[in-house]
Amino acid sequence: MSLPLKQQPAWKALEEHYQKVRALHLRTLFAEDPTRGERFTLEAAGIYFDYSKNRLTTETLHLLQQLAEVVGLRQRIDAMFRGEKINSTERRAVLHIALRAPKDQVIIVDGENVVPEVHAVLDKMSIFADRVRSGEWKGFSGKRIRNVVNIGIGGSDLGPSMAYDALKHYSDRAITFRFVSNVDGTDFVEATRDLDPEETLCIVSSKTFTTLETLTNARSARDWCVRALGSEEAVARHFVAVSTNEQEVAKFGIDTTNMFGFWDWVGGRYSYDSAIGLSLMIAIGPERFREMLAGFHEMDEHFRTAPFERNLPVLLGLIGVWYNNFFGAETVAILPYDQYLERLCAYLQQLDMESNGKHVDLEGRVVDYQTGPIIWGQPGTNGQHAFFQLIHQGTKLIPSDFIGFNKSLNPLGRHHDLLMASFFAQTEALAFGKTEEEVIADGVADFQVPHRTFEGNHPTNTILADQLTPEVLGKLVALYEHKVFVQGTIWNINSFDQWGVELGKVLANRIIPELESTQEAILQHDSSTNALIRRYRQARRQE
Repeated sequence: MSLPLKQQPAWKALEEHYQKVRALHLRTLFAEDPTRGERFTLEAAGIYFDYSKNRLTTETLHLLQQLAEVVGLRQRIDAMFRGEKINSTERRAVLHIALRAPKDQVIIVDGENVVPEVHAVLDKMSIFADRVRSGEWKGFSGKRIRNVVNIGIGGSDLGPSMAYDALKHYSDRAITFRFVSNVDGTDFVEATRDLDPEETLCIVSSKTFTTLETLTNARSARDWCVRALGSEEAVARHFVAVSTNEQEVAKFGIDTTNMFGFWDWVGGRYSYDSAIGLSLMIAIGPERFREMLAGFHEMDEHFRTAPFERNLPVLLGLIGVWYNNFFGAETVAILPYDQYLERLCAYLQQLDMESNGKHVDLEGRVVDYQTGPIIWGQPGTNGQHAFFQLIHQGTKLIPSDFIGFNKSLNPLGRHHDLLMASFFAQTEALAFGKTEEEVIADGVADFQVPHRTFEGNHPTNTILADQLTPEVLGKLVALYEHKVFVQGTIWNINSFDQWGVELGKVLANRIIPELESTQEAILQHDSSTNALIRRYRQARRQE
C-alpha cells in the first residue's frame, strides 16, 4: 500500500459518504425500497446471508468494494493461496487452506507441494481414530479407551473444544471427551475427577512441546496416570502428541510413532482442522471429519473465486469495516441460535482478536484508525435475557451477527419454531424499533412512553443455513477466518502473528522462581507488582 490508509482517495470517499448517510434510518431505507430484503442478500456455499438490515446503501457497498480493490485485497488473497510468505514478521506462509485441500490440489511452499504431506497426516489420524473408536487401541492394563482428554491451550484447545460441542450430535457417546487448558489446577482436577486412568487417553497438543500451561497440565496428567497404573511404561499407551518436537515428545515418554505433526505455516487459531483436531476426529469419526474439511474447502474456493460483490467473507468483512471505522463501533456481538454453538463466540474471540488486535501496520507505522473489534456474545435465546437490553436501548452501537438454522438436530415439539421466532423477531426489533407514536397507540401510560420507545436502527447480519452438520460448521468457520483476513488486509496489518501474547509469558517466567523460592528474593518490578508478590509469598508461608 503506497499511501497510508486514511490518505487513500477511496477512504476519503467513504468518509464523505458517511456524512451523507449517517442519519439514515433503516425504516426509511426499507420504506423507500420494498425489495431491499430480497436485493441485499447473497446465497453461496449453502449459506444464506441477509445484510439488508445494515445502515448502508448500494453506493456504500460500491465504495467499500473500491477500497478493497485499492488496498490490493484480490492480490493478497491470491498470494495466500499461492503459499507466499504473507506472514511477514515471521517470514511464513499462511496456509490453513491447505489443511482442507483435496488430494489432487497443488500448493507449493519453498518448492514443495505440501498437500500430500497434509493427507498423510490425515490418513495417520484416521487409522488411529478408528483404532480408538473400535476398541482395538487398549490401555496399559488391557482395557479399552473410554475417555479422551485433550490437553492444549489457545487454538489447541478452543478449536477442538468448540468443534466437539458443535458436533456433539454426531459424536460417539460411548467415549467421554474432556478439554483441559487452564494452568489453574482446578481445570485438570475437575476434568479428570470421575475418570479412570486405565481407560483414559490424553492427547497433548503443543507445536513446540514446551508451552508452559500445556506441559504443566500434561505432567500432572502423566503423574495421575503413572500413579494409578504403577509403571512409567503406561505413558506410551495413554498419551499421544500433536507436535513437531520429536525430541521433547520422546523425553516425555510418548512413542513418537504416535506423534501427529503439523507445520509452521499453520497458526494455532487456524489449526483445529489439522492434527490439532485429533480428539474431534475420534469423537465424530474420520468420515465426518472429512465432511467438515470439505465444507471448509467449499468456502475457501468461494472466497478465492467469487467477485467481491458476491463474496460472503468479503461482504461480511467490509460491512464490519464500515461500522468499525466510520461509525466508531468498538464491538461485534456473535449470536448463534443453536445450543451446540455455545463455544463458538469464545473460538471467534481468539480468531478475530488475536489476529487483528494490532496497532502497527505492515510497514511498522502506528495506525491512526481502529483495527480489530471486541468480539462477544452467547447463544440465543439466553442472550435475550441478559444483554440484549443494552443493544436495544443502550447508548452504544453494537453490530450483531445472528446465526441460525432452518432445522433442528433435536426436534422437540414447538421448540425450534419458538427459537427461530425469537431469531427473526430480534433482528426485526433491532432494525425498526418502536416509535413513540406506536407506543402511545398501544395505550401505554404517559409516564412509561419514553421507557417503552425503541429507537431501532441497530444493524444486524443474518446468517442462515439448513442444519448444523460437520460440513456446515466447516463453512461457517472458514467464513469467519476469511472475514478476519479481509479486515486485516483493509487495515494493512499482519493478521497472522501474535507478539502481544509473548510479553506476558516472558514476565511470568521471570516471576515463577520468585514465587517458588524459599529465600527472600530481591524484587525488581514496579512497586505494585513487588507488593503483590510479597503478599502472595507471605500467605503461602502461612499455609
